[in-house]
Amino acid sequence: MLVLLAAAVCTKAGKAIVSRQFVEMTRTRIEGLLAAFPKLMNTGKQHTFVETDSVRYVYQPLEKLYMVLITTKNSNILEDLETLRLFSRVIPEYCRVLEESEISEHCFDLIFAFDEIVALGYRENVNLAQIRTFTEMDSHEEKVFRAVRETQEREAKAEMRRKAKELQQARRDAERSGKKVPAFGGFGSAGMTSVSSGTIITDTIIEPEKPKITAAPVRPSGPSKALKLGAKGKEVDNFVDKLKSEGETIMPTTGKRGSDVSKVLPPPVNMESVHLRVEEKITLTCGRDGGLQNMEVLGMVTLRVTDDKYGRIRLIINNNDGKGLQLQTHPNVDKKLFTAESVIGLKNPEKSFPLNNDVGVLKWRLQTTDESLIPLTINCWPSESGTGCDVNIEYELQEENLELNDVVISIPVPSGVGAPVIGDLDGEYKHDSRRNILEWCLPVIDANNKTGSLEFSIAGQPNDFFPVSLSFVSKRNYCDIQVTKVTHVDDDSSIRFSSETSFVVDKYEIL
Repeated sequence: MLVLLAAAVCTKAGKAIVSRQFVEMTRTRIEGLLAAFPKLMNTGKQHTFVETDSVRYVYQPLEKLYMVLITTKNSNILEDLETLRLFSRVIPEYCRVLEESEISEHCFDLIFAFDEIVALGYRENVNLAQIRTFTEMDSHEEKVFRAVRETQEREAKAEMRRKAKELQQARRDAERSGKKVPAFGGFGSAGMTSVSSGTIITDTIIEPEKPKITAAPVRPSGPSKALKLGAKGKEVDNFVDKLKSEGETIMPTTGKRGSDVSKVLPPPVNMESVHLRVEEKITLTCGRDGGLQNMEVLGMVTLRVTDDKYGRIRLIINNNDGKGLQLQTHPNVDKKLFTAESVIGLKNPEKSFPLNNDVGVLKWRLQTTDESLIPLTINCWPSESGTGCDVNIEYELQEENLELNDVVISIPVPSGVGAPVIGDLDGEYKHDSRRNILEWCLPVIDANNKTGSLEFSIAGQPNDFFPVSLSFVSKRNYCDIQVTKVTHVDDDSSIRFSSETSFVVDKYEIL
């Protein structure tokens, strides 16, 4: 059986134009696979596939583009090539020219067609004519239903005209004989007394609401090729197990599409009666040539107690940070106890922490010009060319224990010179022509994705691309300070507590 992970149309540089994954894969994963594809090809030889340790690329050139199938290495290469030919024949059905703009314009048509060829990683037994029929959703039963409805509508209109003529003739007869003019439509004659005898009633009639037609249940005329729930269940399970053995990360199916998954940061936590927030924000200014001008990290632990029986508590702090922090406790906290044992408790143990109120019990500050402490370094290198500037920008995560989410690196670009021409790219980009900013967007940066680069060309001077600014959110704090345990003052018994951690940017600029 064919084991197909994804089908994509990409540029010769490995940029995905349209990609359809047939198993759960993250966007970063598929973009990484496609970006690696051109680098694996040996341009001196004619091949139809290349392989890595975990996947196989089966490809066919389409002028300036590639049609690429990504499969597992245990798939049948002959079936792969047959499927690839069908994918390649589908694309000209929807795109007049094989260019990036045309592919992007008809991306949804292509995805629907791809889904008819492959379902859950397995090839469907279809040909080009069947794919065209299925995607057009052409139904004989629907045509019959529409024809019946149009016939009934025509008959209803003809009946209305016949009734109108009968009423008009009756009126004329009544006027000739001098009798009372009959009422129209059963609304009574009171409203008609003011109509003069010379009024001519035309055939223009307000049509009543069209009759509602109940369609008969539509029955398929032949064997259905639709995907049946529960079909191929064992095969799918075996397929997923194979993927796991190949090193793929399989995300659990949640009923939502991959693009609908919520943001990386967790939703509001289920708060216990004792809830702690560990919050940090960073302010950083760095020179374009690498010198760190200033970096400041401010952090705070905030306590909220919602049950009075947990008011008299102590917090056990685990401080593993070796960056030279300045720690400061709340004035009502026993400073000697904290210094000696890293325990936060009130000076008067008989008192309770305020109820239903956020109380900052510990804060810290790190200020440094040590470049080795920069969490994420950014190197922006504009170089002048004959038509303007070629800009290379790269990032590197220095604090590998961090996981940065929703990262946006904003680069100013000159106005009035058009959009930048993007070359190699990790992640995705947006060009805001109103604010004249190129936004380089990366969903996650962590130890597994610690470096990346972006190349683009645009008319301008090197100074036009500064200052570069950065924003992100993180659910891991920069300074390794955590509350590990909450105990009762009287008997040192442990108390359940909830906590949330956030690390955000106040200002992060490369000048």
